[in-house]
Amino acid sequence: MSGPEFGETWTYESIVGALPGIEVSTTLALAIQLGVFEVGVIVLAWYYDLWNVALAGSAAVFVAGIGSIEMVRVARRIRSVEMPGAYRRLLFGSNMEVVLAVLAFCAMLTYLFVPNPASGRAPFLDRLLGPNPPVLVVYFLLMVLWDVCYRIGTGWWATVTAVWRSYRYVFDDETARTLLRADVETIAFGLVQLLLVPFVLDYPVLRAVLLAHVSAVIVVTSVSLWLLWRSEEGDAGATAI
Repeated sequence: MSGPEFGETWTYESIVGALPGIEVSTTLALAIQLGVFEVGVIVLAWYYDLWNVALAGSAAVFVAGIGSIEMVRVARRIRSVEMPGAYRRLLFGSNMEVVLAVLAFCAMLTYLFVPNPASGRAPFLDRLLGPNPPVLVVYFLLMVLWDVCYRIGTGWWATVTAVWRSYRYVFDDETARTLLRADVETIAFGLVQLLLVPFVLDYPVLRAVLLAHVSAVIVVTSVSLWLLWRSEEGDAGATAI
């Protein structure tokens, strides 16, 4: 049975499905992702004696891995029911999750490399790895951060489009329940990101941004849940499908 067509998948799913001559199941792809990144954390921590940041690296890998699982589960739930074409194109075909991920990644790079003149503090990278961090460690760190930022961008796009979808359309009970589960999983991934909070307690900016991000995901997605619940009660006045 063929998988979903391009334009109906996240960019992550499209890349996995487009590998020439290679057929990799989603489960295997996720296992490889988690395994390779976690081995990288352990090997680099051992070789460069950076065990002080190994646990934080493992937490970031875990959050990115859970994000991959959740984005695949959300996509499958949405594709399992009949959806308006405009919503499917907006969610999967616009690649806006990549745009949001790039914005988040650029913000992270700025915080990582630029010192804060007001406080006189060194760049975050220096405080994390020292003034002369190993090149391989920096390279690996950026890959893990991109992975996390991409999942955050995907979660945000799923959240924003969910509100528009739930406001614009009315669904039958079965479809509404499926979308409710998809939205709940989006919130679940937001909550999983709170696992990173213990590692940024000494960094007020990162702590505030992370907490604000998770709070916003919960609030915005809850609006979508309320709209879906209202539509099930038959009170919504949007266009039915």
